[in-house]
Amino acid sequence: MNGEVQGIGLGLRHDLATELLERRPASVAWLEVHPENYLNRGGRYQEMLELARTHWPVVTHGLSTCLGSPDPFDTAYLHDLGAFLRDLEVPWHSEHLCLGGVDDRFFHDLLPLPFTDEAAEVAAQRLIKARDAIGRPLALENVSYYAPQATDGLAEVDFVVEVLERADAALLLDVNNIYVNSKNFGFDPRAFVDKIPTERVVQVHVAGHLVREDGLRIDTHGEPVPDDVYQLLDYTLRKVGPVPVLLERDNNVPPLDELLAEIDTLWTIYRNAMGARDAV
Repeated sequence: MNGEVQGIGLGLRHDLATELLERRPASVAWLEVHPENYLNRGGRYQEMLELARTHWPVVTHGLSTCLGSPDPFDTAYLHDLGAFLRDLEVPWHSEHLCLGGVDDRFFHDLLPLPFTDEAAEVAAQRLIKARDAIGRPLALENVSYYAPQATDGLAEVDFVVEVLERADAALLLDVNNIYVNSKNFGFDPRAFVDKIPTERVVQVHVAGHLVREDGLRIDTHGEPVPDDVYQLLDYTLRKVGPVPVLLERDNNVPPLDELLAEIDTLWTIYRNAMGARDAV
């Protein structure tokens, strides 16, 4: 099965997989998977993925294709990734707009790029090459960051839009990352959303984050979604329309019922936003 990806989805994470596959809650409309967890593994992981595909549409979200790195791509990895995506018949694949490694060293983190024309051109050209190699539409995702970035006059949102336009690419819009960055660096998150070309948005991520004692917000995917992020999601959906929304929870994973309660909240926001658009 890989029908239309729409509504509210959940990440297929190992901590939840057994119960999720047994219960198959109707409120979960689709699943997102990290290819790195399944590529060339077989066994129980492959069985779990095949079972999930019989019940839900699936999209993929990668962690290893460094769109901002100066290093050459790992062509063997892209070849395997493309074969995996074709087998899954995913409508699109997404990767982070970040620096994930340099000089053949992988950082195991998603480091932000400088907001410069040069970095935008590098990322755009690499996105085009990766997209051609995997043979699937490739969406980029905006990331969080925790220190001021070098810039030649571009704000974060302008940098993201530059890459999108130069690569003619789709966008996975992470609402929590927008909110976290806006609080840490003092900009209006709604103004960020207003500058996004809505026709390029194919998917939205929403998650919770940690607030440190000093006020710094960290994108952990380990806390419930806060009200301010829900409100920003509502604002975003009223602008971009009925794109699929994923609840991300990768750390401090609670019982499935707690996540399903968050998914119910997301469905309420989603339906209200679509109703408001229809009423205009």
